[in-house]
Amino acid sequence: MGIKAALPKYEIYFYNTVLCLAMFWAASWIFEVSSSNVNRKTFKASVKPGYFGRKMDTADFEWIMWFSTFREHILFALSGHVLFAKICSMLAPQFRSLVYMVYGLLAVWTSMGWTYVSLMLSHCILLYSISLVKIRWLCFVAGLCTLATFKCEPFVSWQAGFVEGDFELRHVLFYGGCGFTIMRCVSFALENCERKDGHYSVLELLKYNFYLPFFYFGPIMTFDKFYVQANKSDLTRKEREMWNISLQGLIHLGVIIVVDVLFHFMYILTIPTDIKLLKHLSDWALVGLAYVNLVYDWIKAAVMFGVINTVSRLDHLDPPKPPKCITMLYVFSETHFDRGINDWLCKYVYNYLGGKHENVAEELVATLCTYGVTILWLGPCEVVLVWAFFNCFGLNLELWTAKAFSMEPFASFEAAMSEAMSRRIRAIFNTFNFWCIVLFNLMALNSLDFVKLVTKRLLLKGFPITTIIVMFVTYCLIQVIKERERRQALIDDPDPLPPAAPLNAAAATCPPTAAPQAAADSSKEKAE
Repeated sequence: MGIKAALPKYEIYFYNTVLCLAMFWAASWIFEVSSSNVNRKTFKASVKPGYFGRKMDTADFEWIMWFSTFREHILFALSGHVLFAKICSMLAPQFRSLVYMVYGLLAVWTSMGWTYVSLMLSHCILLYSISLVKIRWLCFVAGLCTLATFKCEPFVSWQAGFVEGDFELRHVLFYGGCGFTIMRCVSFALENCERKDGHYSVLELLKYNFYLPFFYFGPIMTFDKFYVQANKSDLTRKEREMWNISLQGLIHLGVIIVVDVLFHFMYILTIPTDIKLLKHLSDWALVGLAYVNLVYDWIKAAVMFGVINTVSRLDHLDPPKPPKCITMLYVFSETHFDRGINDWLCKYVYNYLGGKHENVAEELVATLCTYGVTILWLGPCEVVLVWAFFNCFGLNLELWTAKAFSMEPFASFEAAMSEAMSRRIRAIFNTFNFWCIVLFNLMALNSLDFVKLVTKRLLLKGFPITTIIVMFVTYCLIQVIKERERRQALIDDPDPLPPAAPLNAAAATCPPTAAPQAAADSSKEKAE
């Protein structure tokens, strides 16, 4: 079935209508639960006075840290970076990467102290020294061992003891800066192994690592991309590029305001922490709460990385794209909330070991190694291990299923049916896949008890009414996503117009419907 397979317009309108009504219905249930339980004892720790005469959900530490408590610190540091970067790009653009490094070092030194800078420099020099050997596996093993020292005791506490001071953001900045530093150093080491002639200098590693917008919170840009872009001498911008950057900045500001307002009316982060309350919720409220939690996590990641990416675009860099919305995901192969980490894993682990991702054994080894590195990056614990197991299984199951359905008699069955019917049948399978993605990734955001409760309500206690209704609404969502992908595919790769018929006697004797029929056949073959 081609991605350009179309459905009747009235069918698409029906799917959109059902989807919108279901969203409003679930939101009304969540709003009602939030309003009726605002004074609940278990809510006192995270639901606090806000604006509009209402209380606000403050359960997400990261969001409050970024956009309330520490926004002045972050804005001050990034504003200084933009100012110095602009002055340098105007006066001496050939030295701009060096200015980025100097400003980043001073900013890190000011916020965390010279002992922290020394600790980061020691790790950089260690991995740089190992990269000079140009043995790929040795660089990778050394990088993973170094990363483990920030994820396992007693090494974590020992290194954290070097950082002194009572700066309230110190704990978060310590682990953020350390983790991303090791990943960048590994990227540098592996790229140095790939270089045919000579080595990259240690100064290039320091420029890469101490670029302030990426230092503490990412995203990770692999060294090969950063090296080319940061040392680019041509700093001209494309048409309307500054307008697009400004527009993105305003959009991120608007999203922050909208999320803060919604936190006053729907306590989507606090409610899942109260298991007793969850057991008394309706099926619609519980299912909607699970879905909205994932959507919010995507919004948070998109805004946090989007703010940083806006700054990096001002520096003439092309940072990793924002994460793909969970609403648009129905395959495990595209499930990632951080495209920087995903690009890093795909380049150095998944694609390197998996090849073309057609062999089942190679794919299994590649996914196991990829999720093994991911577990180390996130920090080994029960929730992360369970999350990694199910997502790794889902990714491999997709390949196994695709292999099985490409064989007979399934291939003949699909070839015999119309493209529209094939799209409908595939959407049914994607519906179950979608909820597997939702439930598996909820493990990383909420407790296992919450995931178990949603699963039981969706598949057991709510069967068959709730199960059928939720799956039908999800089916409508999948069809809406596929329609959006179909339109984008037509924009990216439009069907070519048929060549003009030659003006000769043979063409004159052809029936008038021959040319349109040939064009239709050509278009159909291309879609298939």
